[in-house]
Amino acid sequence: PVAESGGGPIQTGASLRLSCVASAHMDRSYCMGWFRRAPGKGLEGVAILDSDGRTVYADPVKGRFTISQDSVTTLYLQMNHLKVEDTGIYYCATAYPASLLQPWFSGSLGPDFGYWGQGTQVTVSS
Repeated sequence: PVAESGGGPIQTGASLRLSCVASAHMDRSYCMGWFRRAPGKGLEGVAILDSDGRTVYADPVKGRFTISQDSVTTLYLQMNHLKVEDTGIYYCATAYPASLLQPWFSGSLGPDFGYWGQGTQVTVSS
């Protein structure tokens, strides 16, 4: 299972940190990341990392968001300088193996690929 926490209402320009705990990867090659669904829009990748040390960010969040982990099962998303357009449901997900990082992040593998949490709502208001 995968479980996110840390969402909530917040003002424009403020910071928020999301956390995610996933089942142990058991030494497998993996990717783990954050996706979001804004109101009226489709699912999009936000930030992702893998067990090979690669990290990818979506253009709208580069320089503002940072993905990190302090164990193979715990993932964070530090979100700074939040904007209204960052509003949405944020999902943590994990998939195997790490070689699928790019197509998974881009959405080429479909929304059902990987293991997903229930999501946490982030609402940014001005």
